[in-house]
Amino acid sequence: MAPRGAISMRILTVLILVLFTTSVWGQNFEETRRLAEQGDADAQYNLGDMAYRTASDVPNYLRYKKNLDYQEAVKWYRKAAEQGHADAQYNLGVMYANGEGVPRDYAEAVKWYRMAADQGYAEAQCELGVMYANGLGVAEDDAEARKWWRKAAEAGNAYAQYNLGYMYANGHGVTRNFRRAYIWWNIAASQGDKLARENLAIMEKRMTFDEMDAGQERAARCLESNYKDCD
Repeated sequence: MAPRGAISMRILTVLILVLFTTSVWGQNFEETRRLAEQGDADAQYNLGDMAYRTASDVPNYLRYKKNLDYQEAVKWYRKAAEQGHADAQYNLGVMYANGEGVPRDYAEAVKWYRMAADQGYAEAQCELGVMYANGLGVAEDDAEARKWWRKAAEAGNAYAQYNLGYMYANGHGVTRNFRRAYIWWNIAASQGDKLARENLAIMEKRMTFDEMDAGQERAARCLESNYKDCD
């Protein structure tokens, strides 16, 4: 039941990149590059996506080609990220965390995650919590991990909801509270989180029906209130 983070790329459709098909490499690609070179942040982000998708499709044994494509993705994500593009900031953080196209550097990953997290980007908030929980690129700090997971959880991020439940179940950064663990795992499970469902099944073997009903009612109230009434 360890805390989790996605540590995976979020590829979004923005403006010009409507569908990633072979047509992207024709007119759409040239138009995107033209706009990117003129400083358009969305176009720069899209070029980063194109390069990242290309790298992902390259077989692992062609490491030189794969790394060149990752480096191209880093280049364009960085240009967009430096203009405040939250998606690009998050993706750049992922690439530093995974060592894709750049040497692995957790401190740099934290830097870019924080920029996106400060803009309310839930995935970045979740990953920032993971970095604090594991002491990656920052000093280990359960209180900071909880803060960022709470922000992400209230934005609907299932990983963060699971991680909050984990903290309450194990007393990491908070007073151990199985009721709150049960509530947050219920919320994460309602979004399809498999591990949350498995942990709920374990907890429910030790709970009364009244305790389960109360926890499920609170989880439902939390969702209905848009995460304003969760405690």
